[in-house]
Amino acid sequence: MSINTPSDVLARMQEAAEKAAKGIRDVEEMRKASEDMDRISEEVRRRNGILDIGVRTIRELRDA
Repeated sequence: MSINTPSDVLARMQEAAEKAAKGIRDVEEMRKASEDMDRISEEVRRRNGILDIGVRTIRELRDA
């Protein structure tokens, strides 16, 4: 499976990983990220219902 992630998203992810590795916690950024994750989860739930893909996905990754 291939995922095309926009370069600006990759840059933000890299910056967040570097901050996390240094133990830097930005409470406001953490709050925004949490709100975004909750919003996206709710959108997926509304569009597709509850998805039970964890076990299947883990098995596919393990057996690949």
